[in-house]
Amino acid sequence: MFSRDGKTSTPEAAPVARLDPAQRTTGNPTLSVIGRDLKIKGDLMCNGDIQIDGEVEGDVQSRSITIGEGADVRGTISTNSIRVCGSFNGQLKGQSVVLAKTAKLQGDVTHQTLSVEAGALFEGNSRRIDGKRS
Repeated sequence: MFSRDGKTSTPEAAPVARLDPAQRTTGNPTLSVIGRDLKIKGDLMCNGDIQIDGEVEGDVQSRSITIGEGADVRGTISTNSIRVCGSFNGQLKGQSVVLAKTAKLQGDVTHQTLSVEAGALFEGNSRRIDGKRS
């Protein structure tokens, strides 16, 4: 911080941790994570991306959502993009919906695009909507 000649110098900034691009569903660096040991009862609202690895009982609204393999989510989800790898029970509304091979979805899905990988469990109704939102 101080040098011998009496001039002050600014300390070097610590490097900022960067998120792995593979963990993000979009180019936005903002990612909120619900850890495996976290259980939430209540509604979640986020302007960015959410990675859910724990348990959530309530409504979730976000731009992009990933439900991890060990996650359990119950409620209503509204999002632009969602990838389900874990368990979801409820109403899902999303423009782009992907059910991974490890997904267990029980409920109704309203979507523009729906992709279901071999091995995914989907019990419920699917309804396609057009690109216009009202």
